[in-house]
Amino acid sequence: MDHTVFEVGVAIGLIALAGLISAKLRFSVIPFYILVGMAVGPHAIQWWHIDLRFIESAPLIEFMGRIGVLFLLFYLGLEFSVGRLIKSGRSIAVGGTIYILINFTLGFLFGWAMQLPIQEILIVAGITTISSSAIVAKVLVDLKRTANSETEMILGIIMFEDVFLAVYISIVSGLVLSGSSSFGGVALSAAIALGFMLFILVVGRKCVPLLNRLLRIRSNELFMLVVFAGLFIVAGFSETIHVAEAIGALLVGLVLAETEHMKRIEHIILPFRDFFGAIFFFSFGLTIDPLSLGGAVWMSLGAVVVTLFGNFVAGMWAGRVAGLSPKASANIGLTIVARGEFSIIMANLAKAGGLLPIIQPFAALYVLILAVLGPLLTKESKAIFGPLDRVFKFTRSYNKRKQAAPQEP
Repeated sequence: MDHTVFEVGVAIGLIALAGLISAKLRFSVIPFYILVGMAVGPHAIQWWHIDLRFIESAPLIEFMGRIGVLFLLFYLGLEFSVGRLIKSGRSIAVGGTIYILINFTLGFLFGWAMQLPIQEILIVAGITTISSSAIVAKVLVDLKRTANSETEMILGIIMFEDVFLAVYISIVSGLVLSGSSSFGGVALSAAIALGFMLFILVVGRKCVPLLNRLLRIRSNELFMLVVFAGLFIVAGFSETIHVAEAIGALLVGLVLAETEHMKRIEHIILPFRDFFGAIFFFSFGLTIDPLSLGGAVWMSLGAVVVTLFGNFVAGMWAGRVAGLSPKASANIGLTIVARGEFSIIMANLAKAGGLLPIIQPFAALYVLILAVLGPLLTKESKAIFGPLDRVFKFTRSYNKRKQAAPQEP
C-alpha cells in the first residue's frame, strides 16, 4: 500500500503515453490502452530488471475501470431519450432477438466443431455472443455517431443482450457450478432484469417534471454530487438484482436526457468519462496473461471469423427489419463486433467450474483481437461498405431487369 499512489500515477502516465502514440498514428486509442495494460500487468515479464507489474494497485485500478464503464454508458444514455427508445421498442426487440439467435447459434456450432464437451460449448457460445458495451459506447462517442439513425438499434441490442445475459448466466452457472439449474430461478432472473429496466424507463419518464425541479441547484459542486449519487445508487442496485451495473448507468442517462438539465450534466460528466474510461481499457489489459495466449491462437482466430460473419449478417437483417438503409444496417454489425467484459465473465465462470484450461487464453486472445478490430471496423465502415454497396446495387438492378424481361411461353 505504501507505493499505491506512485503505481497509479505511473499507470496514468502510461495511459497518457498510449494516447499520445495513438493520436500520432491516427488510430483508435482503445487497443493501445489494452496493450500497455498487458505489458505491465501482474502476468507480464520484468523489463530490464525493472518490475513494472502493477500487483499491489491492480484491484484499485480495476475498480476505477468499473467506474469508467459507468460513465461511458451514462454519457451514451444522455445522448438519447427514453421517448426515442420506447418508440423503437418493437424493432429493437426483433433486432435483438435476431442478433442473439444468429451469434449464439454460430458460437454453439463453433464450439461443437472444436469437439469441446457440452459445458465448454455453452461457455464458448456465451463468450462469442455478447458484445462489449464499454467499447461500443467509447467508439460511438469518439466517432460522434450518437445521433446516427442506427445508434438507437445499437443501444437497444446492448440492452437486449443484458436480459439474455441475466438468463444465460443463471442457466450456465447452474450447469457448470452445481450440475443443475432451476427453471423457476432462471425465469425469475429474466423477469426481474426485464421488469427493472422497464420500471426505470417508464417511471423515470413520468418523473421528469420532478427531476427538473430537484436539479435546479445553483452550486455546480452540489449539482454534481446529486447526479453522481443517483448514478451510482441505481447502477449499484441494478447489480444486486443481477442486471449489469453498466446497464443501470445507461438507464439513468436515458432518463436524465429527458430533463432540461441534460446539457449541464453532459458538460460536467465529460472529463470523468474520458479519464475513467481510459483506465477501464488499461485495467482490462491488466487481466490478460500474454504468455498463455499461444496455445489458443487458431481457436481464437476461427472464433473471430465466425463472429465477424455473424455480426454483419445480424446487423444487416436487424437494420432491414427496422427500416434502416443498407449503410446504417452495416454500421450496426460493424459497431457491435467488439467483445470485452462480458466475455471475460463467462471465461471466469469456466475457470470457477474447473472446465478445460484452454477457455481462459482463448477468451483473452479472442477479446483482444476483437477489441482491436472492433473500433477499426467501425471507423472504416464507409470504406468497407462501399464495395458491398456496389454488389447490392448490381443485384437489385439484375433482379429488376429479370422481372421486367418478357417471360418465354
